[in-house]
Formats: sequence, structure tokens, C-alpha cells
Amino acid sequence: MKPLNLADVTKFIEENIGPQFHAKKIAKIEGLRLDDVIKRKNPYLFRAKGSNSAHDFIKSVLDATVSSGEETTFGNFLENVAIFVCESVYGGRKSGVVGLDLEFEDGDKKFLVSIKSGPNWGNSGQIKNLVNNFNAAKKTLATSGGAIGMHIVCVEACCYGVDNVVEKGTHLKLCGQRFWELISGGNETLYRDIIEPLGHQAKQRNDQIELICSEKLNVFTAAFVDRFCDDGLINWDRLIRFNSGKS
Repeated sequence: MKPLNLADVTKFIEENIGPQFHAKKIAKIEGLRLDDVIKRKNPYLFRAKGSNSAHDFIKSVLDATVSSGEETTFGNFLENVAIFVCESVYGGRKSGVVGLDLEFEDGDKKFLVSIKSGPNWGNSGQIKNLVNNFNAAKKTLATSGGAIGMHIVCVEACCYGVDNVVEKGTHLKLCGQRFWELISGGNETLYRDIIEPLGHQAKQRNDQIELICSEKLNVFTAAFVDRFCDDGLINWDRLIRFNSGKS
């Protein structure tokens, strides 16, 4: 085990949050098409709210579309931060096992880690699949000799949040501070230390995203009015036919 150099972690975050998070978000927005955006929104819900504003409809659809994949993209970035931290301390590496994200050894223990964003990431079926992945990985290691003489520890890891019931019977669930401590060699403040570098150039990036969103909002609203409005009001029948009618 090597001591964690926080300056290296800060540098990694600042150099990668742009291309791995902000740039991907921008690319998603720039690639949006009006037809795709409209088909993703529930027109029945919007109609039930009693609005006939094309601007409000498009803004609602656009906001929901932009935010839908935001947590997934950011979660993937945080996963890469965690792998970098663990690699620096334990020589950890991205797992090649289905359903797992990180593997590392500490003494006679081999850790198999599945990294999630927060503690409420999945339903009972998804958690069952996670347990099945852990069991399959342990069985594979046992038959292949990949962990001879080692105690295998499976970890459901969450980058943020709290779950004080750590022992789940089949595996450990480590959230927030507990997870960052595990992969950093016991650094109790790492979960707080990474907050500052995560905000690197956030204002500049968000200003850029806001400008692109405003452009899309104006272009989409004009096109929507032309196609789905009569005398300035939404033609709901025409809209629902486009959204839900048979091709």
C-alpha cells in the first residue's frame, strides 16, 4: 500500500471532469433533435396541467431530456476517480468481470467492488442481480485459482450517501465516507477533499451549457409552433398522434 497523494487526485479530477462530464453533456445537447425530444415526453401529463404554451412545453421536455442522463454520466466519471484513487494506493484496476467495476488486494483480502452513485441506486431485482454477479465472480476465482489463499470480500460501493447497515450477509455495503476510506487506505477526509476540485471551471462550463440550451429552446420552440400549433395554441390531437400513433 502506498500513501495517497491528494495533489494527484486533485489534478486527475481537474484534468478529466471537462472531457468526461461537461463535454459529454454538451455533446448530448448539441445532438438533440426535436422529434426525438417530443417522443420522450408524456403529452398527457402536460395536457393535464392545463398549459397551452409551446415555450413551456418545449422547455419542460428539453430540461427533462438534458437531466435524464446527467447522473449516469457523472457517476461514470466518479467511478473513474475512485479507480484512480485505488490504483494509486493499492494498485487497483478496473474489473473485467460482468457487473463489477474495481478489483484490488490488501494483504490476504481480495476486494471485488461494484460502484454505484448513491445508496438507493436499484430495486430488489437489480440488487439480486448484483448478488448473483458477486457469487459468480467468487465461483470463477475459486475454480480458476485466481485467489488462492485469499479471503474474497464483495463490496456494493456508493460514492455518496449513508447506509449504516454495512453487513448485508452476502456482501458489504459501503457508502460515502466509508467507501472512499476503503479505497484510499483509510483517508477519513477524502470524501470531503474531492468536493473542491469537482467544481473546477464549473461556472464557465455551465454558462456554455446554458447558452447552448437557450439556442436549442428557441429553435425547437419555433419549429414546434410551426408544426403543432394552430393560432398560437397547441393542437393536442396532432401532437398525440405524432407522439403515440402507430407508424
